[in-house]
Amino acid sequence: MKQIHRFANDYLHSRLPYIGSYQAFNTRINRLSEAFKQLLAPLLSEYMPDDCYIDQSLLDSMPIITCSGRRKPKVAREITNKGVCSSKGMYYHGLKLHALAFRRVGKLPFPEQLLITPASINDLSVFKQEWSDILNRTFWGDKIYFNKDFFNELKVKMNSVMLTPVKAVKGQTEQEKQRNKAADDLFSKAVSTVRQPIEGFFNWLIEKTDFQRASKVRSTKGLMVHVFGKLAAAFINLIF
Repeated sequence: MKQIHRFANDYLHSRLPYIGSYQAFNTRINRLSEAFKQLLAPLLSEYMPDDCYIDQSLLDSMPIITCSGRRKPKVAREITNKGVCSSKGMYYHGLKLHALAFRRVGKLPFPEQLLITPASINDLSVFKQEWSDILNRTFWGDKIYFNKDFFNELKVKMNSVMLTPVKAVKGQTEQEKQRNKAADDLFSKAVSTVRQPIEGFFNWLIEKTDFQRASKVRSTKGLMVHVFGKLAAAFINLIF
């Protein structure tokens, strides 16, 4: 934000003589948080690429970090809390971005829906609440989505299936593990290969916008601008 204001002051002042102070500029931008949210929705719904597999979805989440888990949070405490990122092996305070994205072979998946929750919210809980009513869909997720009873019921009710890497069963003997190891390893590798592009999508988002790091945010509205403003900017870049 400071870089944008400094650039405008240095290069656009003759055309924009009433830019004002950085504090006033920052306040005006923070008032646009809902506008960025409304801008994002049509970008996802109206510009879906033709090569999307609309019957296959990739699922994952990523942290939006306001501060490390060892520190006391001071920003946006009404919408953030403490969570853990198992892939990075760290605790943090902040939010979590959940993505449900259409599969595209050999390309970044295209999001069908993006949801923001406090950091502590479990990915499976989000799926149960938001996406368990989707019909005729194959979902590709990681081990956190493993819940045999729930997804057996989903298959019967909605004709939708969840494919995840094989998770060790509690109480299973070593003999049983070894008997199924080759088949389980092949299946897990196949699932991980299909869902790998969703991780690439998050890496692309971080590379383009530094989306994951929100430690410089100083207010709830500022955090919403950080989230939805950067998402909108990223997808405008991707689409056009």
